[in-house]
Amino acid sequence: MKRSAGFFLLVLLSLFSFGQPVIVTTPPDKIFGKLFVDVQMERVFPDGKSFVDCIPKRKPADILTDYETQKATAGFDLKKFVADNFDLPANPVDSYKTNAAEDVVTHINNLWAVLRRTPDKPVEGSSLLPLPYPYIVPGGRFREVYYWDSYFTMLGLKESGEIEMIDNMVKNFAFLIENYGHIPNGNRTYYLGRSQPPFFSVMVELLADAKGDSIYQEFLPAMEKEYRFWMDGSDKVKPGQAYRRVVRLKDGSILNRYWDDATVPRQESWREDVLTAQKSGRDKLEMYQHLRAAAESGIDFSSRWFADGKNLVSIRTTDMVPPDLNALLYHLEWAIAKARLMNKDSTASEFRRKAIKRGELIDKYCWNKALTFYTDYNFRTQRQSSSINPGGMYPFCFINEHPDYTSFLGKKVAAVIRKKLLKDGGVVTTEFNTGEQWDAPNGWAPLEWMTIWGLDRCGQKELAADIATRWVKLNEKVYKETGKLSEKYNVVDLNSAAGGGEYPGQDGFGWTNGVLLKLIRKYNLPKE
Repeated sequence: MKRSAGFFLLVLLSLFSFGQPVIVTTPPDKIFGKLFVDVQMERVFPDGKSFVDCIPKRKPADILTDYETQKATAGFDLKKFVADNFDLPANPVDSYKTNAAEDVVTHINNLWAVLRRTPDKPVEGSSLLPLPYPYIVPGGRFREVYYWDSYFTMLGLKESGEIEMIDNMVKNFAFLIENYGHIPNGNRTYYLGRSQPPFFSVMVELLADAKGDSIYQEFLPAMEKEYRFWMDGSDKVKPGQAYRRVVRLKDGSILNRYWDDATVPRQESWREDVLTAQKSGRDKLEMYQHLRAAAESGIDFSSRWFADGKNLVSIRTTDMVPPDLNALLYHLEWAIAKARLMNKDSTASEFRRKAIKRGELIDKYCWNKALTFYTDYNFRTQRQSSSINPGGMYPFCFINEHPDYTSFLGKKVAAVIRKKLLKDGGVVTTEFNTGEQWDAPNGWAPLEWMTIWGLDRCGQKELAADIATRWVKLNEKVYKETGKLSEKYNVVDLNSAAGGGEYPGQDGFGWTNGVLLKLIRKYNLPKE
């Protein structure tokens, strides 16, 4: 099976700022071969992410040799073999006990230390991509840094005065871009095939707000390199076709989609992807591409990506041009233009024009006049999606030139949100309950924030404050009842937990902490 040259990184040596070498290995399925497949398909662990995060107790080659020798013997116990040869990943947050007397703000400020990780050391056979600076993880099964999660975590870090931690995390992301050409989904070898929603330039902007505009110049090379990653192929793709993350529309215009360079099941969800592909009856490679692209979007999984709006087997992520992704790339173009202008670079105007053009194209292809909302555009069918979801609010957060945002368009999208997405606990992720975690009845901190931010920016401040108040009350209610802050919440039935997805609900939780703290401070809401 042919794999992208950019995906396979066998062994890469680089240097941290303090001179320590980084050893980057291949993904776990390539290191452990048949052992990996057997462990995942026989479900030795309930969560497929457990094994890919294990650390071998001795050289992987020796473990594999013993596996091949022992597996055919009578009474062989695969689970025991794994336990004997691997250290299972630990969740430090599990040992943290909430002080019932703490209000939620104090709880969050204390949690930063629990979720903090120190610079990593390379370990042979580990899937972890070592980072040179401290960072904050989401919590629970998410033991590494995650790309788009980190922006929402940073919102709270800034409110807590943790500016140096934000700086360290932005430096880590710049390190990943420099060494791998992009920011992976997370700092794991099995995430190297994909990125996540490109919030890097938004992080740079957040840090610049705290430390000054010279931050734009400091991270300009990283922003430019990330931009090249997302735009790879734009010079050769033909009208009506796509290459990696670039789509050239019929009129010759360029917009972007989500993609993943790998052509196998997700290593951390190997069994689930194999079974989904089998159930679909579709081409397996095509299914893996759509599933992996949804993982790059961060919205894994949702009726948003389904051809029939109901079932995962109809997923079609790579066919879609999303307004949220393209709004983020608009911001990246704008940030590069700003940094180049500060450098008195005459090419700054080129990126300014790129951003303005992208804003016009988002309007042309993603503004759904019938629904009065931004929706995904299927470039293969040349039709707009009918899925109303918070991804449609990203253009309102970033695009500067649109004259109608603060007039009639803002009012129209506010009316749509009130009718289709607003619930007692905030905004629901989509209108539909499919059993997937990014569908009703769930609400997620990042999408609550982007909806609130977009509404606030387009003049719908009353609705923005209303959603913020509902979300904060729900978060605090669950905190008082459980002592935890969760990855996602049921915003429809406030007495029920969120559900769906491939794993149980996680607590910790980075982006929930960040958004909650930001909203409490922004709207001066009571802390409980």
